Amino acid sequence: MPLSSGWKESGWNDELVRIVVLSDTHAPRFWKRCPPAVATHLLTAEVILHAGDVCVAGVLEELSAYAPVHAVVGNNDGPDVAAWGATETAELDLTGLRVGMIHDAGPKEGRLARLRDRFPGADLVVFGHSHIPLQAVDGNFRIFNPGSPTDKRRQPHRTLGLLEIEDGHLSRAEIVTLP
Repeated sequence: MPLSSGWKESGWNDELVRIVVLSDTHAPRFWKRCPPAVATHLLTAEVILHAGDVCVAGVLEELSAYAPVHAVVGNNDGPDVAAWGATETAELDLTGLRVGMIHDAGPKEGRLARLRDRFPGADLVVFGHSHIPLQAVDGNFRIFNPGSPTDKRRQPHRTLGLLEIEDGHLSRAEIVTLP
């Protein structure tokens, strides 16, 4: 299937790509600087996806010191986040894996089908907003919410997501509990 006009290809040619997925960092209230437990994962990242509610563009600048960052705008993000380059939605081709991104995926009921309709060419859709880590799969289509590494709200732990792509296929999709 050819890429839709919205898909942006990455420049990686590696057989294995490691991705750290973040959302809802809510700086500066909850993210004063990168938490050490997050930084440990960022050190091995080849790309970082942020699913919105960064709140200030400085976080994206900080993350960019670790690896290239792709971000979408969340409902709490200021104009500086959009000026940095975050968009309402994103469609990426990461070594053959087509990834859609959006901050607010809407109500839990019907979410999987709704996101498949919103990103019809995607293999994976990353989203945030709820602070609730989640993975759901339907055939070859997966949705993934990494939760929040800083603002766990009613969740038992702070979390982030780790993805690995091997030869154009998602080989790892994990929600990691942070201390």
